[in-house]
Amino acid sequence: MIAVQEAENIILSQVTNYGEELLPFEQALGKVLAEDIITDRDLPPFNRATVDGIAVSYVAIVNGLNTFRIKATQAAGQEPVSIDEPDECIEIMTGAALHASVDTMIRYEDIIIADGVATININDIKRGQNIHLKGKDKLNGDVIAKSGRMINAAVVSLAASVGKTSLSVKRVPKIVVISSGDELVDAADIPSEYELRRSNNYTIKAILKTQGIDADMMHMPDDKAIIDIKLLGCLQTYDVILLTGGISMGKYDYIPQALEDAGVTKLFHKVAQRPGKPFWFGRHANGKFVFAFPGNPVSVFMCMYRYFLPWLNQSLGLPKELPVYARLSNDFTFTVPLQFFLQVKLNFTNDGILMATPIEGNGSGDFANLADADAFIELTAEQSNFKAGEVFHVWKF
Repeated sequence: MIAVQEAENIILSQVTNYGEELLPFEQALGKVLAEDIITDRDLPPFNRATVDGIAVSYVAIVNGLNTFRIKATQAAGQEPVSIDEPDECIEIMTGAALHASVDTMIRYEDIIIADGVATININDIKRGQNIHLKGKDKLNGDVIAKSGRMINAAVVSLAASVGKTSLSVKRVPKIVVISSGDELVDAADIPSEYELRRSNNYTIKAILKTQGIDADMMHMPDDKAIIDIKLLGCLQTYDVILLTGGISMGKYDYIPQALEDAGVTKLFHKVAQRPGKPFWFGRHANGKFVFAFPGNPVSVFMCMYRYFLPWLNQSLGLPKELPVYARLSNDFTFTVPLQFFLQVKLNFTNDGILMATPIEGNGSGDFANLADADAFIELTAEQSNFKAGEVFHVWKF
């Protein structure tokens, strides 16, 4: 049995690059950008009006003019119109391009228009006001989104704005989620008095979906021959196998032996933690990985957030997330010499301190509380009594 930190170190030592692929930018949401997005022209590409009103030459204002003849009206997207005389102006709409002959915008709210003449009714006017200057945001050839970041709605918008209709993204590993156990029936079935509906596989699939991964699912009975065949097939087809159940010390827990028979090298089995103590991790000679979690739902949930997602994110080139810490809201006791992952509800105090309120359940099989919790707080194995106000690492989900 190894410590939590050692398990993390071993897993992160196996970070793997799965290459890149090209996707239409509107299909890249949730993927990791594998190239810099670069502007194809200045942003904005022209001097643009930021208000509706009139455009004038500031020299006229300096010379005391406050009444201007409207030469033309210009909408956004139209070719900019010039003025020829100091007392002329262009009635212009937000977003429209300004001609070089005008350099100051005055809002409709600050003018009166009558008989084709605009009269300014304010005194405080500054050169260049209400204008977004060409290249103010970015110059042609500048990077507006660096590689190695998650593509969100803002990045999609940036890609569209520079005409980047295809994006190179990090390829995600092909993953299968396998549940095991004769006591489990499908979620749509009616279980007998002593059976349970499968949920762990749907939990893992849902977590992966938030990472832009659509994993396959299958179920294995407690039959060594069937397990052997299915594992061999999955090791040929998938990059990562996520297993739940069948890895403890029970008479029907065949999976550790089946993995060894299939040529998967065990990198560790059992971590000094609760929940999730029987956690098994290994690698096949062909570079495929196996994360085998205990069958208890809370164990699966915790191991996904504590171990698998950090490995996945680093494999995709995302920077390591800064740890989040919170204070316990009240005393808590856990006397077993294991690292304990306690379900908590997070809240901020009025002075901005993150507090973790324990939500106590009935062990790693009690998953009903997960809907009320939003994080695990990691309590060190070296302590038994944890006092209100003490600070510990939290894993938010």
